[in-house]
Amino acid sequence: MLQPLDTAAVRRWCALGREALRAERSRMDAINVFPVADGDTGTNLCLTFEAAARAAAEATAGARGEEREGEAGPGDGGAGVLRVMARAALLEARGNSGTILAEYLRGMAQGLAEESAQERALPCALRRGAEAAYAAVARPVEGTMLTVAAAAAEAAEAEGDPASAAREALAATPAQLPSLSRAGVVDAGALGLTTLLAALIAALPPSAGAPRDTGVTPQRAQTEAGRSCAVPAPVHPADVPTASAPACEAAPANEAAPAEATPANEAAPAEAAPEFEVMYLIEAEDIKAVDALRERLDALGDSLVIGGGDGLWSVHVHVADAGAAVEAGLAAGRPYRVRIAHLPSLPEHGTEEGGEAAWETPESSGARAVVAVVPGEGLAGLCREAGAAVVPAADAARDDALLAAVQATGAAEAVLLPNGTEFHAAAARAADAARARGVRATVIPTRAAVQGLAALAVHAPGCRFDEDVVAMTSAAGATRYGEVTVAARESWTTAGICQAGDVLGLVEGDVAVIGADVGQVAMDVLVRMLAAGGELVTLVLGEDAPRGLAAGLEAYVRGSHLAVDTVVYEGQQQTSPLLVGVE
Repeated sequence: MLQPLDTAAVRRWCALGREALRAERSRMDAINVFPVADGDTGTNLCLTFEAAARAAAEATAGARGEEREGEAGPGDGGAGVLRVMARAALLEARGNSGTILAEYLRGMAQGLAEESAQERALPCALRRGAEAAYAAVARPVEGTMLTVAAAAAEAAEAEGDPASAAREALAATPAQLPSLSRAGVVDAGALGLTTLLAALIAALPPSAGAPRDTGVTPQRAQTEAGRSCAVPAPVHPADVPTASAPACEAAPANEAAPAEATPANEAAPAEAAPEFEVMYLIEAEDIKAVDALRERLDALGDSLVIGGGDGLWSVHVHVADAGAAVEAGLAAGRPYRVRIAHLPSLPEHGTEEGGEAAWETPESSGARAVVAVVPGEGLAGLCREAGAAVVPAADAARDDALLAAVQATGAAEAVLLPNGTEFHAAAARAADAARARGVRATVIPTRAAVQGLAALAVHAPGCRFDEDVVAMTSAAGATRYGEVTVAARESWTTAGICQAGDVLGLVEGDVAVIGADVGQVAMDVLVRMLAAGGELVTLVLGEDAPRGLAAGLEAYVRGSHLAVDTVVYEGQQQTSPLLVGVE
C-alpha cells in the first residue's frame, strides 16, 4: 500500500479538522472540567490547530487540485507539512490541550519520516504522536486526550479503525476520572482529539482502506473553510451531552495533568493551590537545563506540559506563584511570550461550596518594593518617581548589589526588573537569596528599560502580590523594544557586517538596520516596530541623542499612525542615543 499520509492528505485533514473542531468548540468549552473548569479547552484546541493549518497552507501554497504524493510541500511530503504544522502549533499553543496537541503533531511528523513508515504510515504516525504527547506531560493521567491517542495508535497498528477506537476510549473517560464522573461528561480534550482523528481518517485516500463513517465530508469542510473561528453562542447546560450519550456526540472535559488522578497517578499535594496558568516559550539548547526546568516546575505546581525541541520549547503549568514559574525559566534559558492568567476558583482549589472564592490574602510585614536596573540617571529618576529602588546597570551584574537594594527597602515583598537579558541570571540569584532571608521575591524577565517602564506604569502596591506581578509581567510582555546605538568595532550582525562607528538599529535585541545617520536609522527602527501595530510609543533619549530626534519621530507617528500616542523621556543613558518601546 502506498503511503496515504502524503501532502494532499494532510492538506485535506487541515480543512476537515478545522471545520470539525469549530463545530464542537462550544460543547468542549461547556463541558471542560478537568483539570480546571475554565471553559476554554475547545477554544484552545481550535486556535492551536488553526495556527497549524494556516502554516500548512502557507507551506504548500501554489498547489492546485488533488496533489500527488510529495507535491507542493516543504519537503518530505506529508512529514514535511506535519513538521511545519507542529512548529506553528508550538509557537501558538493555547492552554494545556493546545501544548499537548503541538507535541502530538510533532510526534506524527517524526513517525511519518521513519523508514518503516513507507508501508505503514498511519500506524507509525499515530504511535509516535501518542508517545510524544505522553512524554510532554509531567504526570500523565488516563481518561484524557492521552488515552484517546494511545487507543487510536493501537487500533492502527492492529489494522483496525483508529477513529472508532478513539470514540470508544472517549466514552470510557468518565470511569477513569472522578471529576468527569461527577459532572456526567466525557473529557473535553479527549473529545477534541477524537474529532481530529475522525477528520484524519476522512482525509485519507480510499486506497488507504480506512473506514469512512466519520460524519465529516470534504464538501462540508470546503463550505466552512473560510469561516473564522468565532466565539459561538453560549451553550445551555441542557444541550451538553452527558457521559451516557453516544460517544461520537459526547461532550468532554480535559487537560492532561493531574488534578484528580487515580491513586497511581495522583500528584503529591502542592503547598498552595494553583491560582495561575503560566505559559511561555523558552529558548534553551541544553536538554539538561530543560530537564531541570521540568523538575522545578513540577515541584511548583501541576498540569505541567513541556513540549518542543531543537532549542525551542513551550511551557505550560498551573502554579500558586506565577513569578517563581517564570523565574525557573530564566535559569534554563530565555523565556518570552510570557502569558499569565488567573485560574477560576473551584471547590478542589479552596472555594467554599456555593460561595465566593476563598482566596487567602498573604500576610505582609512591610511594604512591597520594586528594584529596577537602569542604564542612565534620567531613567533612574523616572523609576524613583514610580516608586522603585534603582541599581545602576554598571553594578547590576553583581548579585550582592541587587540583594543589597532589596534589603535596603526593608520590604517583605520584592519585584526585580533586570531590564536586560545580561542581568537575568544575577536577578534570579538575588531573588533566591532574598527568599532565603524571608522576603517574598520574584523576577519579571524584562529585557529592556522600556519594558521596565511599562511594568512600573501598572504597578499597584495595594493589590495582592501575585495580581501585581501578573499585571506587570503582562505589561512588559506587551511592549516591543528597540534601540539605536553605535558600533564600537567591526562585527558580523544579523543585518550584515558593520564597521566601527556605524549606527545600528536593533529590534527585539537583533540588529535590523545598519546606517550612518542616527535620525534615519531611528526612523527605520520605528517604522519596523509600528508595522505590527501599537497604541503607545515610548522614546527614551540618551546623552548623545542629536537635537530634534524626538520631534522628528513624534511628527512621523502623528502623521502616519493617528491612533498612536507618543511619550518622550530624557533617559541620559550613555550606552545608546535612543531606546524605543511600542505597547
